[in-house]
Amino acid sequence: MTATLEWLGTATFRLTLGDLVLFLDTYMDRVPSAPPVGLGAAEVQRADYILMGHSHFDHLGGADVIAKNTGAKIIGSNETCRVMRERGVPDGQLVASQGGERHGLAPGITVRVFPGLHTCTWILTDVAADCLEAGHTGLTQVERAQQPGLGQRIWAIGPTADGKVILDHIRGCAGSLNDGGPLAFLIETPQGSIFFQDTSGCWTGVLEEIGADAAILAAAGRANVDGEPIQGSLAQFIAMEAKLLGARTVVLGHHDDWMPPVTSAYETGPIKAELARETPGARLLEPGYPEPVELL
Repeated sequence: MTATLEWLGTATFRLTLGDLVLFLDTYMDRVPSAPPVGLGAAEVQRADYILMGHSHFDHLGGADVIAKNTGAKIIGSNETCRVMRERGVPDGQLVASQGGERHGLAPGITVRVFPGLHTCTWILTDVAADCLEAGHTGLTQVERAQQPGLGQRIWAIGPTADGKVILDHIRGCAGSLNDGGPLAFLIETPQGSIFFQDTSGCWTGVLEEIGADAAILAAAGRANVDGEPIQGSLAQFIAMEAKLLGARTVVLGHHDDWMPPVTSAYETGPIKAELARETPGARLLEPGYPEPVELL
């Protein structure tokens, strides 16, 4: 059985395991200013399962279309299932999970669900992946809400022509203002295991107990380590995750310019260098979209 991965922009991937087709997130129909990814949600003809990392529009957008067109089951949080139900996806296709579950996907293939953490988007950061960041620790949720974050940037450009396009786009996408409790997934196959998360945050105690042959990791923003902003760089965060998991293959997601002018792409060179220092022998795959690569 081969394990083929295609990056479809942002944190969305199509993973084919033999005859099984999995979508990891579903956000492909992006704003016109974002680079096209080569596939739209309405064009997807085959999907058996959708593994949804969290409920924001740039992850959940398109899931309702794919699920209704293909019959795919969606494994996601209660908030993800609520949004999908409101969008007309039948209950029989919704598999609510909180972390701790193991679901059978096909003979010999399962997925384990783990609790995750969301990137600290309440901190506005545009720094390079190797830039060391510090501070912002010990804050309450009220204090965090007072920081200039990604949400404030989006609303600030609202009156502009670009802002109107972006806000109309967000309102039209399936998604929630609530992340719903991010989830991470470990897909287990006879050839090896594949870890997937769609945002830059983790519980280190969870990751060190898992172990994975390949890891698909989000690389964007100020990373969240055990509930606090990383005191370090994004590159250090990715290398830490790969090391905790023992991954020998790493693929990055969410590092492209997925919603200009609000976002910008990350240069992956510093991440590759940090991985080489911390996880010697691990390979970083950098496919374009939708270029297929073999994972296992």
